[in-house]
Amino acid sequence: MPSNGRSSASNEAFRAGFACFVGRPNAGKSTLTNAIMGQKIAITSKRPQTTRHVVRAILHRPDSQLILVDTPGLHRPRTLLGERLNDLVRQTWSEVDVIGLCLPANEKPGPGDKFIAGEIANLSAKVVAVVTKIDLVSKDALVRHLTNVAALADFADIVPVSAKTGENLDELVGVLSDKLPESPQLYPDGMITEEPERVMMAELIREAALEGVRDELPHSLAVVIEDVEDEDSDGGPRKKIWAEIYVERDSQKGIIIGKGGERLKRVGTKARKGIAQLIDSRVYLDLHVRVAKDWQRDPKMLERLGF
Repeated sequence: MPSNGRSSASNEAFRAGFACFVGRPNAGKSTLTNAIMGQKIAITSKRPQTTRHVVRAILHRPDSQLILVDTPGLHRPRTLLGERLNDLVRQTWSEVDVIGLCLPANEKPGPGDKFIAGEIANLSAKVVAVVTKIDLVSKDALVRHLTNVAALADFADIVPVSAKTGENLDELVGVLSDKLPESPQLYPDGMITEEPERVMMAELIREAALEGVRDELPHSLAVVIEDVEDEDSDGGPRKKIWAEIYVERDSQKGIIIGKGGERLKRVGTKARKGIAQLIDSRVYLDLHVRVAKDWQRDPKMLERLGF
């Protein structure tokens, strides 16, 4: 008999639904999703606006199925890409059951937080304030911060957490799950993400390429998986992957490749390890860097790059 995901000892109604983490860029949304799932689902970077896709991570519990939706950070758009990412965020907000507004404990709530709180106040979803990065502040500072957060909006709950140490993560999952509607499972047992494999491969390459780059480059960086083939090599079966890294200017191409190609080699090594872990296979990765001038403003290029 197939499992329905609930404990036989429990008389509680099974709950299933969608929860979305929102907030300013770099508020810790992707890191929080990965910490809750216990593995990498969304790419992370110290650079803001790293997330460009809506990533669904599926957490199976005895009494509930919580689908975590990681979105790009809402920001003031300067390009067509930025406008499309903001549209994606707002569309996601309108479709979820619970919204977790991420507010870093080491930063005072500012105009951007107030703007987002106002944007989500009239939605049908229940709103929980998630105070992230509590490992970076003292207990006294956290108490003061929680008071400021409470004054921001009429939240259904306020939960302080640390993705780094794991503090209060279980409590947060419980709070979000309790606010989901009664429902049978929405995804089969064992499925942990809805994200297509090629998209995740491209994201792992982009994450590797973002490491240590200049401030302006992350927004100009996109990755496309051109082809994937199975092949037999001397060491046994492996996946051969061809990927293109797109930038907007020749100078950016030089930054990605590095002196004598050293930087691109490091990017390839890191990305290959991540992809091998993702697909549980040996990987040969063929990387090329292309210049697509002002692709963030070009509707045809945005479509080609998946936006």
